[in-house]
Amino acid sequence: MNNIIELNANLSRNTFGDMPNKIDFDVVFEPTKVSHKKYVVNGATGEYLDTVGDTFNCVSHPDFFYQVQDTMIEELPQQHLINASCDFKVARHNAWVLMDVKLPEVKVNITTNRGFSTDVSWRAIALHGIDGSCSNQVYFGGIEYFCTNGQISGQWDKVRRKNTSGFILAFFIDELRVAKDAFYEHGKRLQVWADTPTNTWQIKQMLESLIPSERKADRMLNLYHEEAAVRGSNVYALYSAMTNYSTYADDRNGFSLRNTGHDTQAVSMWNREHEVSKWVSSNQFAQLVAA
Repeated sequence: MNNIIELNANLSRNTFGDMPNKIDFDVVFEPTKVSHKKYVVNGATGEYLDTVGDTFNCVSHPDFFYQVQDTMIEELPQQHLINASCDFKVARHNAWVLMDVKLPEVKVNITTNRGFSTDVSWRAIALHGIDGSCSNQVYFGGIEYFCTNGQISGQWDKVRRKNTSGFILAFFIDELRVAKDAFYEHGKRLQVWADTPTNTWQIKQMLESLIPSERKADRMLNLYHEEAAVRGSNVYALYSAMTNYSTYADDRNGFSLRNTGHDTQAVSMWNREHEVSKWVSSNQFAQLVAA
């Protein structure tokens, strides 16, 4: 692996647990009969994954994800990595992989006037594709441990680079440092939202302006009411409803999602994360906070 860094003496990759065997394979390219095209092949199974342009290049999943993990271990204080966990989601026959790292010791506390209190902890998501379906991406956000709703928000918390033969560690290290500070600023923003009251009419108007589907907007309004029953009628309850939608794909929130060919559920849930990020970054959401 390129750019291997020396790990903190008291930590190791075991900090994040084991990487799934099914994504641990070399990427092999084979020529096609079409000019300027080549096949992407799973080096362990021989499975043909897709066709890409002849200039496309990438590292294996382990090479990419280990560099992200190693950098976090090297750059973050040891206390931030206590109880860290790591989950993987795959799609497109293991060509598309998402790594979700949760750091429960990097946290902020949010309280509402209803007496609700929860810790929101830092979260890092790394996305890697070897079939040309996506570029190298790393996102930073939060996760609320009261209900494990993943929270991704803001434009500042994303690192994105096209697939190359190596990962740009220096750039990632800089963004990692910035994102940690930004997370605490995000915590202040969440508290402001928790202190900002709302009513059903405001939420209904905003959702209908953001979501073209009336049925979907109504479901989101119902989800807001469920969250507000716990958190109180405030903007943070709306935000929690949105992140609930992007976290779960079953009957608990009315947004069940079937898994079809190419393991599309994982990709669809990731697309929901982007959808929620757009909602939170919208003028309508900003107007609700300012009301």
